[in-house]
Amino acid sequence: MRKIAALIFPGFELLDVFGPMEMFGLLPEDYALELIAETSGPVPSNQGLSAHATATTADKMDHDILFVPGGAGTRREVKNASLLAWIARASVHAEFTLSVCTGSALLARAGILDNRRATTNKAAFAWVAAQGPKVDWVPKARWVEDGNILTSSGVSAGMDMALGAIQRMHGRDRALEVAKWCEYTWYEDRDHDPFAEVHGLV
Repeated sequence: MRKIAALIFPGFELLDVFGPMEMFGLLPEDYALELIAETSGPVPSNQGLSAHATATTADKMDHDILFVPGGAGTRREVKNASLLAWIARASVHAEFTLSVCTGSALLARAGILDNRRATTNKAAFAWVAAQGPKVDWVPKARWVEDGNILTSSGVSAGMDMALGAIQRMHGRDRALEVAKWCEYTWYEDRDHDPFAEVHGLV
């Protein structure tokens, strides 16, 4: 059983969090999910709906996987020194660190991605890349795996990355089974990224 600490903050992107958590949550014997924030209670998403954080960054770290979403709120949180310091510590503690969309900007500002390959939302690529000048940013990728850190492109790409993570931990057949349960068409090719061309990155 691996525990996933999914970070949320004001302005997080709904699908960034709940798309991947749907995938992991369909394997309750393998994953326990928890939403964590700087303060417990309701945290508003970028879409206005709130999610309830049941744990805080002040609590003892007992997670195996750190999950960091993106969203408009990342523009503010890249300046949140205490949150960035927590992300850095939480990533060291974790077996795997995953981010979706502009969540990689937070990982970059926390120093986690230095000298690693990573990707992000292609519409926000330039801004995110500016947050981590020591990162080898990959302009064309659905998601990128570098050691125990996985980063994905924008929003819906997080579900493909989550299935990729499940494949890595439990095998391809298990990932395909989860995709079937969701009636989801999984892009297994990490390099499948039509949005890189849409946004003029290739």
